[in-house]
Amino acid sequence: MRWIGGRRSANVEDRRGLSPRHAIGGIGTIVLLLLAWYFGVDPTPLLQQMQTDQVDEQQAGTPPDLQNDPLADFVSVVLGDTEDTWRAVFAEKGERYVDPTLVLFSDSVASACGMAQSAMGPFYCPNDRKVYIDLSFYRDLQERFHAPGEFAEAYVIAHEVGHHVQNLLGISEQVRRHQQASDSNEANRWSVRLELQADCFAGVWANRANAARNILEQGDIEQALKAAAAIGDDRLQREAQGRVTPDSFTHGTSGQRVRWFKRGIESGSIDDCDTYKTQEL
Repeated sequence: MRWIGGRRSANVEDRRGLSPRHAIGGIGTIVLLLLAWYFGVDPTPLLQQMQTDQVDEQQAGTPPDLQNDPLADFVSVVLGDTEDTWRAVFAEKGERYVDPTLVLFSDSVASACGMAQSAMGPFYCPNDRKVYIDLSFYRDLQERFHAPGEFAEAYVIAHEVGHHVQNLLGISEQVRRHQQASDSNEANRWSVRLELQADCFAGVWANRANAARNILEQGDIEQALKAAAAIGDDRLQREAQGRVTPDSFTHGTSGQRVRWFKRGIESGSIDDCDTYKTQEL
């Protein structure tokens, strides 16, 4: 993948080396002040101690400069490229694209959707419009899922940004309403369609970005397809429990994920990513 020299996004929040307590310190301070006001207690000593703890924590785990961290630098370029691509796509439809924030974390993180562990993998939180990723996931992608390569890594970011696009377009909220009115099996089927559309949107990004900036090299598409296949529900379930239970699928089979990513990268149009009206996924 050709990314050296690409525009770096300014919307990267690096929380690596910081505990979730430090990351939500601003909220904690507000709560502390409200409690102190309610009970008539002087909060000054506690505030001073919190400030001391945060300074100590920062000194013990100062996040590295992105430009001196090749992998973090890479994802900031990929994010910047998705910003340029989706701004153009939205502009074509007379809409305005609002950039998401990419949060880098290690081990665990506090988001507006709740606490999350690295083991959950990358995710998008619609409540704060942020994509969260522990970069150690890329090691898992290479070693556990046997899907190495920069474009495979870029696909992961593009998929999560695809969820952000769904959120901006109001699709995510529509799906949530359907899920709330459904039983668990039907809710899972709605989730599958949402995830497959995000795969298709990732393909749309790849198509548009390559047309505008010639980012693809030989073998890149195969890398992304291999990554999509590696994290299909059927394959993951077979590896984890030795059997496949389709009613519990939430992301789609390997074949479905590959098919919808290919549809997006071949067409370059979000109109071809409607996973909700088709009977055949």
